[in-house]
Amino acid sequence: MTDQMLPTKRRGTRRQGNAPTITDVARLAGCSSMTVSRVVNGDGNVREKTREKVRAAIEQLNYAPNRAARSLAGGEQIRIALLFDNPSASYLSELLMGALEEANRSDIHLMVQSCDIATDVGMLMRNLARGGINGFILPPPLCDDQDVLDLVAKLDAVSIAVGPGRAVGAHGSVMIDDFKAAYDMTSHIIGLGHRRIGFIIGKPEQIASVNRLDGYRAAMADAGLEVSDELIAQGSFTYRSGMAATERLLAVRPRPTAIFASNDDMAAATVAVAHRQHLDVPSDISVCGFDDTEMASTIWPELTTIRQPIRDMSAYAVKAIARVTRAKRAGDELPVEQATLPYTLVRRHSDAAPALSQRRVGDIGVSEDL
Repeated sequence: MTDQMLPTKRRGTRRQGNAPTITDVARLAGCSSMTVSRVVNGDGNVREKTREKVRAAIEQLNYAPNRAARSLAGGEQIRIALLFDNPSASYLSELLMGALEEANRSDIHLMVQSCDIATDVGMLMRNLARGGINGFILPPPLCDDQDVLDLVAKLDAVSIAVGPGRAVGAHGSVMIDDFKAAYDMTSHIIGLGHRRIGFIIGKPEQIASVNRLDGYRAAMADAGLEVSDELIAQGSFTYRSGMAATERLLAVRPRPTAIFASNDDMAAATVAVAHRQHLDVPSDISVCGFDDTEMASTIWPELTTIRQPIRDMSAYAVKAIARVTRAKRAGDELPVEQATLPYTLVRRHSDAAPALSQRRVGDIGVSEDL
């Protein structure tokens, strides 16, 4: 034997060859095993700083919760269904990423299912409820359909409406203030010097579409600007509908000097139609969108848009359903959650002051027929 000391086991380490345990995670994070369990199960009663330490320890140790042990302890895995009938691929992509990331963090089973609101959604929801689904995430247009909301109530399932435009009674919801966001964007365009501003509406049956149109109208009225019917075109949140709406708006005389579309897909279509008609964006016409999906920053010019935190909204929905479900299992009743998250006006390269020939002359709003 020599006098050389054997290396001591450092805090947070574990024996080689053994799978990491919850105790290993607790040691590395400097907290109790109970706290680690709360973080793993998505319990909101943990300080964010501690939560971050636990998540860092889990990642460092590559710790995987033992689902069998959790089941024996009465903590069966939560199962959530995200249903969608949304024609916007870019919106759907953001929605799914937020929900999937949060479900993965919290070890929640997330089922993603497309449906047709007009035909099969009722049967689908009943089958899912019979199969043990604990809650539903309902994005537009499902969140605005009263029949869908009534069915969820009958099934006694937890539901969170994402982006409904208004609180939906006894159901949970997470949204932004669509009216104020559209008001702010329209005011921004007016502030650049535009007086004839076209607007493309989203699906008329969606409350958010109505709120955005109302926000546009209110900002125009407050600036003393007339909104004629010819400056408003109907879309349906799809790229193709945006193209058709833009063609109608660009045929108006005098032509609008700016177009504000109710989502990025339709705004991207507006840019495409403008280019096809040999109009430069933004020198000849400004274009602004809504949502700040990936589409907004992958076209040229990149879109000025309202950033709706879609990923955060869907992640919030997952966490809210998990909290209510866990409380039910513990014999408690939590109130439904109604949350309004902040939005941001993101300025990029698709908007500018109108050309001199398009600007307001004297006290009368005039734009030349270019």
